[in-house]
Formats: sequence, C-alpha cells, structure tokens
Amino acid sequence: MFSQNDIIQIEQRGSSIKAVDEQIEHFKKGFPWMKIVGPATPERGIVVLDDAAADAAVAYNTTASVAGRCKFVPASGAASRMFKDIFAGLSVMEEGGDIAPDSPAGKLVASIDKFAFYSEALFGKQEDSPAYRKSVLSKVLNPEGLGYGSKPKGVIGFHRYADGEIRTAIAEHLVEAQEYMRNPDDTCDIVITISPEHRLLFDDAIAEIKDVYERRYGVRYRITFTFQDRATDTIAVDLKNRPFRTESESLLFRPAGHGALIHNLDRVDAELVSIKNIDNVAHEHYLPTTSRFKKVLMGKALELRDTIFAFLHRFDAITDPSGAEAHQLCNEVEKFLDRVLCIQIPLAHNPIERMEMLRSKLDRPIRVCGMVRNEGEPGGGPYIIAGRDGATSLQILESVQINKADNGSMEAMSRATHFNPVDLVCCMRDYKGQKFDLLKYVDQEAGFISSKSYLGKELKALELPGLWNGAMSDWNTLFVEVPLETFNPVKVVLDLLRPTHQG
Repeated sequence: MFSQNDIIQIEQRGSSIKAVDEQIEHFKKGFPWMKIVGPATPERGIVVLDDAAADAAVAYNTTASVAGRCKFVPASGAASRMFKDIFAGLSVMEEGGDIAPDSPAGKLVASIDKFAFYSEALFGKQEDSPAYRKSVLSKVLNPEGLGYGSKPKGVIGFHRYADGEIRTAIAEHLVEAQEYMRNPDDTCDIVITISPEHRLLFDDAIAEIKDVYERRYGVRYRITFTFQDRATDTIAVDLKNRPFRTESESLLFRPAGHGALIHNLDRVDAELVSIKNIDNVAHEHYLPTTSRFKKVLMGKALELRDTIFAFLHRFDAITDPSGAEAHQLCNEVEKFLDRVLCIQIPLAHNPIERMEMLRSKLDRPIRVCGMVRNEGEPGGGPYIIAGRDGATSLQILESVQINKADNGSMEAMSRATHFNPVDLVCCMRDYKGQKFDLLKYVDQEAGFISSKSYLGKELKALELPGLWNGAMSDWNTLFVEVPLETFNPVKVVLDLLRPTHQG
C-alpha cells in the first residue's frame, strides 16, 4: 500500500507504518457505539450544590495542599469558522450583490460600533450604503484592515471597557487566571496550545498586557506555548478507505482534533489543572461568578482526591486480603464508587481480585466537570455508560458517538438535562505524589470518523478520542452543576453582542 516515499513521509512526521495501518483499520471497521446506561442527571450522576455546600467547596480549595496549579487553554486554529457567515456576505458583495439586513453579515454591519474591535478611524461613520457595508466586511476580514479572517480567536478584540481598554480573549484568560489559579507565591502558570504559525501574534498580544496586568493584579505570569505534535495527525482516506493522495501523490495527513492535546496535557507538571477553551470568557463584570464556580470545581476535585488517597493508603495497610478489615474496606469503597462516581464493578471471583479491582478504579487521574442546564446550546452530554470491562462510569459523549438507531440510546438522550461546556478541573498526580501517565487512560476505541474535503474532493478524516471524551475515558469523573452564566462561548462573531460580552 505504501511506497518508499510514503514510508519516508510517515517517519519524518514522527509516526510509523504500524500506526497508519491501525488508523486505516479504524476507517474500515468504524468505532463501537457507546453502551449508554442512562443520562447523568441531578437524580444520579450530577452533583447540585446549595450555597452552603458551594461555600464549603470554595473553602476546601483555599486550604487544601496542592503541588502547583496551572491553567490549560486550548487555543489552536484560526477564527475562520467564527467568521464563516461574514466571508459569505463579503463574497456576495464582491460579486455585485448586497447583503440582507437580517443576515449575519448585515447584522454585523448594523451593529459594528458595538464590537470591541470597532473604531471610527478604521471603519468610518456608519452609512446605509452597499459601499460602506462592503468596506466594513472587508476591513474586519482582510489584512488591509483587522485581518481577523486568518487570525486565531485568542488575539481578536472581545471586550471593551469604560477606560477604553480593549481585551482580547487571551487577555481575559490572564485576568481570570490571577483571580482563581494563583500559586502561594503569586505566580500564575498558563499553558496555551497554539499553532506554530500563530506564535508571533500571541507573543505580541501578550507582550502588550503582561507587565501591565502583573502590576495591576500583583501577580507574576509564567506563560508556556505548546504545539499539537504533527506525529498525532491522522491519515485521510478516500471513500473506499484507500489512503488519500494530494495532487503531488503524497499522503494527506490532517490534525486529529482536540484529542491529540492529551499529549500536551501530559507534559504539564502541575498537580491541579483547569481546562477552559479560548473563546469561553466573559466581560470582567461577570468574573465574580466565573471565579466562584471555578473555585467550587477545584474544591470538589481536591476533596475527591483526598478521599480517594485515604482509601488507597488504607489498602496499603491491609495484610490479609481475605480478612474482615479488607472485606469492610472493600464494602466502603464499593458504596463510595457507586454513590459518588456512578461506578459499579462486576462481581469478583475472590477477595484478592475484588480488592485489586477496587484499587485499580481508585488509582487514576481525576476530573471534575462543570455541567450546565441544557437550554439549547451546543455541547457534549453527560452519561452513565457500561464499559468493556463490565463496569459503569460517568462519561461525556458527543452526539456522533451515540447510536441514533438504538431506541435505548435515543431515549437516554431525550432524558438528558445538562451539557458539557468544557469547564474542567483535573488532578494529575497519584497518592504517592507521582505524575500519572495520562496516555494510559485513553480509550482508543472512542474516536470517530468525519466527512471532509480537499480541493473539492471528498475524503474521510479520523478524529482521535476527544480530550474531554475518550482521552479521559478511564479517569475518575465527577459532574457538578454550574450556572449558565459561566458558559460564554464565541462560536460566531455575533455572539460578541450577547450581554456577557457587552458588559
């Protein structure tokens, strides 16, 4: 199937023939559907805290010992999707047409002065004319203006403040970090995943604000950029599952989605890591709510960590796996796993197998995920699933992972009450203080196949198990309800007109 030139190309990317063959087999066989037991809801699977319990979690976060905190911000890729409808509007105007007032492009022009990136010097006074509309769209998208059509979301002006300050998305992440992710020495560690071609843009955006914010907030930022490894790209195939070839007959590889970032996360040294997408920030007016519930999630993660560590230390002290003490401890752990993490394990054949099974379920990375009441926003859903080992667990599933032909799965979807806004807190060290090898806890069978195109030709692409889906499949998971106000994604540019972005 592969020529000598193919082999050289594959190996130069840091991959191997074996890995590529496995990817092609996935295209041929597909991925198994998730076996859904039911949706995670407040009745079972989602923790809903009253004010007193939330206060207790915040307090626990304040006092718990932590070997370093870090904010992890996925920020790869350009904002082309954010401006897709605006590109379409500009294309219409360049062909001599005009845009409808109620089209996305029409709404952007009509409200241009409400966007943080507006200035009269650049856009001129508002006019009701095709020439003005075309000029606005062009200046938003093209290099002679802001050039936002090819820039990453992180450097786009999101919010304007009364003193005239315009904050980019990455600036808001720095402001958030100092509020809830400080280390005791007033440092803030932030790891940002970006594309190599955007490095200078991020360097410039951060250079403008870093010193100012450090003086303003009394903090010292330690910012690290990390790139998605080319070795994690996956091969594309044609509709007959043959390697897709470009016009030069070379193999086509594509970035394998955010699941590839598990490699980047694995290199983070801190024990407690907060994960939040680059576009999910609000005007600082909403920071008290954002900060409070981040601290709630961190408190619940650390509380869960300490409970699990205590169980594991007790297991270490057991000398007779068949004795009464071991039996009592196993009973406690089984009840805890079922009640708190929705984990039910299959029956063991003997006391030693039972104890080892329970230890294995405890001794793994921890993630606590904020969950928002489902009010029509896009996002993966929280479910209880049955794994291949016979045990149940809490998982975040994307709709593409759910078998629409299965009545039970569709019934579970219909009863779902929450969705995942990608608001996670992770504990990444074991009870002996050692870093977990995160790559050992990935479910390689939790990827999916999507339809794409290359120069007008259809192809199939392979997505690795998502960062907060299959890449964390074998983590211990807790779902906690958080307010909708903490979820403020900017998927399209008009989202910046929402109140949480207008302040």
